[in-house]
Amino acid sequence: MVEAFRNFIGVRWVAGESGRLFDDTNPADASDVIGRFPLSGTGDVDAAVAAARAALPRWRAMPAPARGEILFRAGALLAERKEIVARLMTREMGKVVREARGDVQEAIDQAYLSGGEGRRLHGQTAPCELPNKLGYTVRVPVGVCALITPWNFPVAIPAWKAFPALICGNTVVLKPAEDAPACASKFVEVLAEAGVPEGVVNLAHGRGEEAGAALVSHAGVDLVSFTGSREVGAAVAAECGRTLKNVSLELGGKNAAIVMPDADLELAADGVLWGAFGTTGQRCTATSRLLAHERIAAAFVKRLVKRAEALVVGNGLDARVEVGPLVNREQLSRVERMVKAAVRQGARVATGGRALAAGEHRRGHFYAPTLLTSVTPRMRLFREEVFGPVLAVTTFRDYDEAVALHNDCEYGLSSAIYTRDVNVAHRAARDLEAGITYVNGPTIGAEVQFPFGGVKNTGNGHREAGQSALDIFSEWKTVYVDFSGRLQRAQIDTARVVGGGAAKQP
Repeated sequence: MVEAFRNFIGVRWVAGESGRLFDDTNPADASDVIGRFPLSGTGDVDAAVAAARAALPRWRAMPAPARGEILFRAGALLAERKEIVARLMTREMGKVVREARGDVQEAIDQAYLSGGEGRRLHGQTAPCELPNKLGYTVRVPVGVCALITPWNFPVAIPAWKAFPALICGNTVVLKPAEDAPACASKFVEVLAEAGVPEGVVNLAHGRGEEAGAALVSHAGVDLVSFTGSREVGAAVAAECGRTLKNVSLELGGKNAAIVMPDADLELAADGVLWGAFGTTGQRCTATSRLLAHERIAAAFVKRLVKRAEALVVGNGLDARVEVGPLVNREQLSRVERMVKAAVRQGARVATGGRALAAGEHRRGHFYAPTLLTSVTPRMRLFREEVFGPVLAVTTFRDYDEAVALHNDCEYGLSSAIYTRDVNVAHRAARDLEAGITYVNGPTIGAEVQFPFGGVKNTGNGHREAGQSALDIFSEWKTVYVDFSGRLQRAQIDTARVVGGGAAKQP
């Protein structure tokens, strides 16, 4: 019998108000239904926001170190259940189980990083211009935070958002993607068991256009943190602008790896393959473009083709498998359309370029690891995010052309360059328009202690992870303490020395 899951509101698991459900299926085997989940509507969102708002005064008043202790417990519980959650993740959204373990580990790391901030959350002090006066700053919570998360990192990204939000004293409502609701339920289950008080964490399943839209427009929500497509992100930003909500967006990427003629080509092949086909290319940091110097391009592509054709595609729970399925039928169709369009425009298929639908692949959404050569900047494939196992290859003559090709893109999330020349490496770190630059490494592999995010249409300027995440989920408050015992007027009661004498006030 298929399990029916519920929303988490206040302190209880509750059925959706409408009783409508949707199926969560295994992308490697569409006949495998993981569970049925509520199609939440406005009433469910109202209840979740009300619970979060009711819990806010008590949670924000709890000392931050005590909040941190709860996050430490959540991290420990995730560590204990790492294998269970990882295997559920693979079954639910398809990434191979080795990668799924890494996804859970990111959440564990974020729990400990954010928990430690409970004993920091540093403010600033500066000298005041008047005697017997103290000035300092503190972080205060924003309020109720709506967290709208994608399916490709179904535990790590909720952790990236929820843990910094919680340590800052906010309460949250999580709306996960429809393709990964079971992982979100496990995540919230861990937080509840770790001791998060009633109403501090709430979970509302459902579609973006219903539950997600209701959250974004809700008058009781103070901040929206969204990860997803550029198009939806723009709509979220517009709605938040209308109501003056705080909003943080992490959107698309069209990341490129540059391979210079002096590069270690075996190392570059390792990195490009992992960047292009890890998580079946379904990462916002995936290596979607390869910019190869014309002197080494042919030999390098030949090396990549040989290795790509050796990759094992299948169910990610099989230890032999290196590339899993695409998340759903719609995404498979999108990849097929984009590859066909590129070929019509003049690109050449070096390997792959087809769906896999026979034998062990017949029940899932599989696509062969694909390399396309002769890709030019005028092609959609050069400019638009694919979110699939497709690598577009473009050649260049020199460093300046490589940088120009890299930067000829509306996105700017991650970038990579392979070179043995330290001067070129540092020039690239300066010149590449991206929030992240790797030298002699793939475009994927961010670490939680550093800021994550990009420039241009990749987002709206915020950075997740690291201490920079605290700037999303807190507001600065300045405190002045005057212990002079009399009225002092800043900028008026100050005497400044000018040219050796006291300046008179105007």
